[in-house]
Amino acid sequence: MSKFQNRWARTGRGSRHKAEQNYVQGDPPRVVSDSVRRALNSKGRPNIIRLGMKQSPWEDLYYLLLTMSWTQFWTLTVLSYICTNALFAIAYLIGDNNLNNAQPGSFWDAFFFSVQTMGTIGYGAISPNTFYANIVVSIEAMLGLLGVAIVTGLAFARLARPTAKVLFSRVAVIAPYNGVPTLMFRTANQRTNQILEARLWVSLVQNEVTQEGQAMRRFYDLKLSREHNPVFGLTWTAMHPIDVDSPLYGMTPGNLSRDNTEVVVSLTGIDETVSQTIHARYSYILRDILWNYQFTDIFIDTPDGTAIDFSKFHDASKIV
Repeated sequence: MSKFQNRWARTGRGSRHKAEQNYVQGDPPRVVSDSVRRALNSKGRPNIIRLGMKQSPWEDLYYLLLTMSWTQFWTLTVLSYICTNALFAIAYLIGDNNLNNAQPGSFWDAFFFSVQTMGTIGYGAISPNTFYANIVVSIEAMLGLLGVAIVTGLAFARLARPTAKVLFSRVAVIAPYNGVPTLMFRTANQRTNQILEARLWVSLVQNEVTQEGQAMRRFYDLKLSREHNPVFGLTWTAMHPIDVDSPLYGMTPGNLSRDNTEVVVSLTGIDETVSQTIHARYSYILRDILWNYQFTDIFIDTPDGTAIDFSKFHDASKIV
């Protein structure tokens, strides 16, 4: 066992589980079952199942329209447009001879007249013929103006929301750094601009049982060697020294697996292009953490200067 592995397996918080310390040797541990559920999904959003809440997402329609995907948003917009015009077409067909120059009982004539009315196109080929039809036209014209304003406002609000394109390494590694076991992961700004006043928060999340027998999910802050980056333009390797003050000190893969341990990462900063605060989140469970591994170097010297090879961004090799 290497000096690093001896130090990691030293008696500490995991001393009552000495039998589990053999996981430190050899390949990365694969002791986490597939049933482990991350606190954050791949998009950095809470991955929590909520039971006992009967609140419908439609009760907070504005939030729903802002957070759904663009595909869902435009699909809902188009379907609403078609259904609304279909309902008004049916309204025009109620009664007789409501529309001039339209075939009697023709749904499609009434439908396309509704489209022209809602869009304030007004070709004039078909026109309202009765007082009832003029009332329906007035209502539809008003709803058409409101609909355009609402869809335009929602589209602008969605486009104006600040977003981050931050890449996190798919794995984290634990390796010695200046003689101290260190938890490390990489992050990079995928845009060509810079993130100003970038900050990283890293928390250790695990299940615990109090002396009174109450189970809870506890958060422990993991102090980084550098938590603040004034200008985050390229890559950033976050490092947490596992010293005596670290919540990970003396822990073994077996301990961490039993407690469903997860490392949650949060990055905030100011996008220099839009001057707005952006957020990015990621998480690592035990099977994502490679023990006694180191990241592959991604910096390459070229005749034009230093280059970054992002094809190796997630690669790590075992320390021999």
